Amino acid sequence: MPPDLASLHGGSLLLAWQLKDKHVLIVGGGDVASGRIESVLVADARITLIAPRAGLHPLTQWFVDNSDRITYHDRLFAGPEDLADVDLVLTAIDDVDASRRICALCRERKIPVNVADIPPSCDFYFGSQIRSGPLQVMISTNGRSPKLANIIRRKIEACIPEQAGEAIEKVGELRTKLKERAPGVGGHVGRRRMRWMVDVCSSWDIGELALLDDQMMARLLDEGWEKNQVPKLEDVGGHAKKAGTHHPGPYGPFFPTALGFVAGAAAAVVFLLARRH
Repeated sequence: MPPDLASLHGGSLLLAWQLKDKHVLIVGGGDVASGRIESVLVADARITLIAPRAGLHPLTQWFVDNSDRITYHDRLFAGPEDLADVDLVLTAIDDVDASRRICALCRERKIPVNVADIPPSCDFYFGSQIRSGPLQVMISTNGRSPKLANIIRRKIEACIPEQAGEAIEKVGELRTKLKERAPGVGGHVGRRRMRWMVDVCSSWDIGELALLDDQMMARLLDEGWEKNQVPKLEDVGGHAKKAGTHHPGPYGPFFPTALGFVAGAAAAVVFLLARRH
């Protein structure tokens, strides 16, 4: 059934922006800037930080002292010359006029910019994030209520098992090995690979997937992929008793499969919003 066209407005296009080796300018060194630095470092970008040393937050100072991906300038933003060869700009300063001036310079040069606490001057927003290894979940309120986004984040986080990040790493390795064994893009093989990986993630729970090692992956491919089935953990040399325990969240027992936590997260949000109406 097609969506209601009247409801298709007021949101943002949520993307996983690839910043590896890109040059990000951060103006400001306070508490907000320290969070921006962490988010950008996670994305493997290079950072130029411009802020007077006297105003550096302790965590910002720690990043400056310990990361070789940060070039630090102990001064205020100087002007257009600071935007040379920059791919992205983040400002986190209390000077509203200076922030808007930097935003205007970025817009002239078509450099994406985020100005903290001034939504109209933002080409994109930061959301409240959950991160566990390769797993990243962002809750965005489109700049309207960061506090509510943080509350919702905590509700969703309670539904995600501790082993989720490790399980995703292992599933990624398994997927790579499967593509080496059955190469090809699209077509019958590609569709079959997708179906089999979905079946594995639906049949094994998060703790079991986190236990996968090279030997177990090889047996899973031999006994599973080659025979078009999904063996149990014990069938490929694993031991369920070591898979970890599921901790019941605030809304009941945890779902048993690897895909179950998505449903749990959605239920948490629905419960929260229902209480607010």
